[in-house]
Amino acid sequence: MLVPEVAPILLITPYASHLADSCLSQYYYGTHGQQNIFIPEQSCIAQSASHLTESIVTQLFNNAQQLVWLQHQAVDESIKPASFVDEFSTFFTRLSAPVSAPVSPSGDGQTVFSSPHEAKLLYRSQTSALISVDSETALTLDLHLPRFWKASPLPSAPVPFVPVPSDAVDRVKDILATLKFDPEVASIVSNISVPQLRADVRYLTGEHPTSEIISRHSFSKGVLIAADWLKANFEAHGASCTLKPFLSGFAPNVICTYEGSENTTDTVLISAHYDSRGSFGSVRAPGGDDDGSGTTALLGIARVIARKGIKFRKNVQICAFAGEEQGLYGSHYYARELYEKGANLTLMVQADMLGYHADGEPAQLGLPDRIGTPEVTQLIANLSAIYSPELKVGFTPACCSDHQSFHQYGFPATQVFERAGPIADPMYHNSGDLSDRDGYDFEQIKSIAKVQFATLLHAAGYDLPGLD
Repeated sequence: MLVPEVAPILLITPYASHLADSCLSQYYYGTHGQQNIFIPEQSCIAQSASHLTESIVTQLFNNAQQLVWLQHQAVDESIKPASFVDEFSTFFTRLSAPVSAPVSPSGDGQTVFSSPHEAKLLYRSQTSALISVDSETALTLDLHLPRFWKASPLPSAPVPFVPVPSDAVDRVKDILATLKFDPEVASIVSNISVPQLRADVRYLTGEHPTSEIISRHSFSKGVLIAADWLKANFEAHGASCTLKPFLSGFAPNVICTYEGSENTTDTVLISAHYDSRGSFGSVRAPGGDDDGSGTTALLGIARVIARKGIKFRKNVQICAFAGEEQGLYGSHYYARELYEKGANLTLMVQADMLGYHADGEPAQLGLPDRIGTPEVTQLIANLSAIYSPELKVGFTPACCSDHQSFHQYGFPATQVFERAGPIADPMYHNSGDLSDRDGYDFEQIKSIAKVQFATLLHAAGYDLPGLD
């Protein structure tokens, strides 16, 4: 007599690092949309009951395909559609429909995969969902999703549940404890050039007449042009760079390193993502704010490093990740590689969307309200108060960018964002995300870039030419 196979159980619980000490850590499938996802044994759920608050338990089904968490982003009421529930329903109906013919590649060389999906909806709330789709569709969900929704793929097997170690947190606390205003640092970070920021972002968006970029979607021709251009520009300003592939079909990560003068493995990392996302059905994806602004800030920092002849004492990495819009793919692969190598990462700061400034509001710096290392977030807030006091600092529920990949692997990490509140950019995930528009604020980009740069200078240490 055949015994029917028991369907697996899905456990969804708000992010909490203390769950690493429970049996649930053996069944961890990552953090997605500020939620911990587990597929545990029933006995483990019962054993961990005292650890769980506001948890949801639901039945999966056997032989599921690729599982993908979908999350509606935290957006301001001023730009939110009247009914994003209906918007999701329309998307899922379209996704589930059988496809009889392949979709042709776009004129930009952007390939849209197509196959009979057999998509299944496994869990649904007003602002999140878990679906099962074939692996090809999972890679290109951003081409079909309503613009305020983002996809986050679950791994095929449990992954390590790695809280940030206490000794790593202590190192950040040590930086905090000795942090004070340094007039030399203030002078250095003020050298970031607004005209150069403008020129760089206009190249990335295709607004500059010499740029051939139409889209920086992760599968487009334009994103490969951008990768080569970024590598060349970082190298021209003293970094050693590599284009690091991570998944077939995706643009590579651009990983740039400044080797420290001291004999140490300590590394400080700042980053952005250079891929972009446009309007549904359009091949145009300029990504001026998301995340041309963060990428341009990195270039602005690199240009000053070269101009001032800065030599860092600890190792520094500047990384431009791809695959963020499809589910943090590029940063996940790189963070996992660093984790498996036992990398000694002092801290990581991701810049994602720095440029939009809502009318009538002051210039702002938003820091993550949940996902990230509180001590790194506090360090950024303190540095902003010291070197960019023009920014009003607060928390944002907008979540999550590439810092989540590093946080998930136990590295101290946080994010810098353009607003202390939900997303308010009306061109978010829109083909109109250009720099030449109302609300796009290069001065705000510079102010936030100064904070990232000051983080490097204080955390990595540095020397200038001609100084002992």
